[in-house]
Amino acid sequence: MPLNNKVALVTGAASGIGEQCARKLASLGAAVVIADLNLEHAQKVASSIVVTGGKALALAMDVTSEEAVNSGIEQAVKDFGSIDVLVSNAGIQIVASIEEYAFSDWKKMLSIHLDGAFLTTKAALKHMYAGGKGGSIVYMGSVHSHEASKLKSAYVTAKHGLLGLARVVAKEGGPRGVRANVVCPGYVRTPLVDKQIPEQARALGLSEAEVVKNVMLKETVDSEFTTLDDVANTVAFLAGFESSALTGQSLIVSHGWVMQ
Repeated sequence: MPLNNKVALVTGAASGIGEQCARKLASLGAAVVIADLNLEHAQKVASSIVVTGGKALALAMDVTSEEAVNSGIEQAVKDFGSIDVLVSNAGIQIVASIEEYAFSDWKKMLSIHLDGAFLTTKAALKHMYAGGKGGSIVYMGSVHSHEASKLKSAYVTAKHGLLGLARVVAKEGGPRGVRANVVCPGYVRTPLVDKQIPEQARALGLSEAEVVKNVMLKETVDSEFTTLDDVANTVAFLAGFESSALTGQSLIVSHGWVMQ
């Protein structure tokens, strides 16, 4: 399989989408690095992967800290020998109208989503280039990489920015065998989304059921949430794609919410 003997580092991998991506990559033969602010949860995920016969390492990583990112990736390379796949997934959500959006929250959002993607990319590229084998970088974007929604100015801005970063990495990394792509999920029923439902209900003056039906799932073809498996399978496909034909692209996984 294309991921056998590969090393994949996933940020924000102690729960939710990141955890599912790490588990999927491990099931396909990759040694996975579970990088997360919550080391205790990361260790539990890594241990459960090891128990089932996989290879995993848990790391505490604040993706907004250059020192933490660099030392974490150096540790991963020391333990596993390389970095072949980077899944830049760490992210948060803060919902508010622009006139009420605290500048500190704006900076926090962009730092986690964009600074984190840049810092992990920079650190991983060093090893992908040095190893001479290239690699694959997958950014966790969103339907909001292509579309806007009310109350999400910082999130939409950050997710749009990941498209630009991926395209530059694809251009620079292509001659050295590094591919870069963006996965763009619709709403996935994670704790992050569950937290948004009452927040949007209050902000929009709707019931929580109306938020789910008329905001989150209104534009899908089947009124279904995107699943963790939907996203993880797409990440694994991009991580293991065996040529440079698929790079600098975004794949939208949204049950038809956005079609391009």
